[in-house]
Amino acid sequence: MDDNMRNAWLDMISKIYSNLHNSDRVLKASNVSDKKRERLLKYFERLEKLHNKVSKTKSVNGEKLLKSFYYDLYVIKPENIPDTYFQNQVRLARERGYGNIELTEEDKMRKTEEVIDDQKKTLDKWIEYFLYDEESKSYEMWEKYWVFQGLQTLGKYDKETGKFSKRDKTTVYPFPPVEREYIFTTLKLMEDFLKDKKSEEDIKQALSTGNFKLLYEYVIKQSFLKGEHQSNSDDGKWIKYEQGSDYNILRDSLQGYYTGWCTAAGENFAKSQLTGGDFYVYYSLDKNGEAKVPRIAIRMDGKYEIGEIRGIADNQNMEPEMMPILEEKLKEFPDKDKYLKKEHDMKLLTLIDKKVNNNIELTLDELKFLYELNNKIEGFGYEKDPRIEEIKSKRNKRRDYSLIFNVKEEEVALSQEEYNNYSGEFKVLVDDFDLNNIIWNDHIPTSSDSSISMLLDFILDFNILTNNDGIILPQYIVGNLYLNELANANKLVFPKFISGSLSLSHLTNAKEVVLPQYIGGDLYLRGLTNIEKLELPQNIDGDLILDNLTSSNNLILSQHIGGYIYLNRLKTVDNLKLPYGFDLNRLYCPYNIKEEIMNNPDKYYMAPPTEEDKKGIKR
Repeated sequence: MDDNMRNAWLDMISKIYSNLHNSDRVLKASNVSDKKRERLLKYFERLEKLHNKVSKTKSVNGEKLLKSFYYDLYVIKPENIPDTYFQNQVRLARERGYGNIELTEEDKMRKTEEVIDDQKKTLDKWIEYFLYDEESKSYEMWEKYWVFQGLQTLGKYDKETGKFSKRDKTTVYPFPPVEREYIFTTLKLMEDFLKDKKSEEDIKQALSTGNFKLLYEYVIKQSFLKGEHQSNSDDGKWIKYEQGSDYNILRDSLQGYYTGWCTAAGENFAKSQLTGGDFYVYYSLDKNGEAKVPRIAIRMDGKYEIGEIRGIADNQNMEPEMMPILEEKLKEFPDKDKYLKKEHDMKLLTLIDKKVNNNIELTLDELKFLYELNNKIEGFGYEKDPRIEEIKSKRNKRRDYSLIFNVKEEEVALSQEEYNNYSGEFKVLVDDFDLNNIIWNDHIPTSSDSSISMLLDFILDFNILTNNDGIILPQYIVGNLYLNELANANKLVFPKFISGSLSLSHLTNAKEVVLPQYIGGDLYLRGLTNIEKLELPQNIDGDLILDNLTSSNNLILSQHIGGYIYLNRLKTVDNLKLPYGFDLNRLYCPYNIKEEIMNNPDKYYMAPPTEEDKKGIKR
């Protein structure tokens, strides 16, 4: 490198780090009388001698000392790990199905050590690159310094925005991987600029200020635009990484593709993934025809249960074109059904998105699906698919709701305020419903309000009531219905549909009570000791709690119960019929009764549901 280029680099670094020439470490390598540029030059020459001594001798102790020096400068300190990190760990555990966990101080210490260890190991890659890599030997020490300092500004990469989050002393995320091509291109851009001060307009400011982060993001973006780390092909192959195998092989295969998967981050992430179970990755073909571009990840909990599935679309959702490949793969797994539901939802959402963008009318079923009236739309990401709200924002919601419920548009209230302030009669309310206001105003919903339905995303709490007093409830409730103090439900007209739970814990007389056809949560009937002509819902997605019932006479169970059945005090099993295919492990009753059922399954199980029955179960 000629003197002019060297001086341009030194001046640029001096501009970025304006007080570097006065720092203790620079002054130790130079004289006070030296000018700014000369001080920096001597400092970089001294730094280069130190690094060359380690790289040429490959001194283990020398490398350890050098790494320790950089750890002290750049690796997060235990006291700087924010509480939000531990809170996120609790949240992630819940999302992955581990329940509401509490982190002990020991747990926090262990996770702190993992964060620090991952940062050290990822920083090691950069240190070793600049010490030993043949390519890096062509770089001058001030270039290495600029890159290495720039590295300290890079947090987690967001593929959607094409930007790194800002790294500071509280950043827990590991350092990004060493991308040789990106480093070289970024340095070349800066060198060309220093040579003639010419540049592309969109990076001129980044170059003039020496902003490594902005330039590095630009280089990555250009690479993706060129398709250098992408695939235009769906063809490829699945690779299985066995539980307990070398996690580095898995992690290294994901570097540079910015999938967003935590498996590609620190080594402890990848290690924990393979400790917990097998790991499958689908790689599609790159521009050289090699299966190297990661598109789908399947993490197993143990050998047989799927832990999670991730794609590389926004929020780690699945790309539409990857759906057939995933569907075929899922046939190999015993718990595929719940994932096929997600796959179905993503396909239908993609179809709806296309129809809306092309001004094609949606069917009634598609509208109900979009507004999640019967089921929540499930995807493969950590968060709700952003397309749902994007599609809704393009729709006339009042018109959509009027079509769904077969009412006039003017009968749809889109807010509680609108409902309260309008003198006319609304049949549909699209908002949370403040029942307390209704009670305080001596107004209980009657039959005229019956279509305030399916969109009342609230909890109806009638715990203050001891009798029904002729109350007529809405036909549909999206939420829970609590009538815990109600002892007698005679003449009470229940909703046809409750998306949440129905609690009738103090109900002692169930004579001629007609319950909802569908309950999406639990049904509590703890006050009943015997049943006379009680017709249970056709479908209960949650638990059925009849834990004080002593006799099964006249008990006609639902055709589908998704949770547990509690019959803890049952003394006789006469005439009991369990739903077809119901798992006895989900039945709580005296052991002698369970044994009787086990020995005579044909006697105590319903016949398979008919097609008409299935339609009813599916709502």
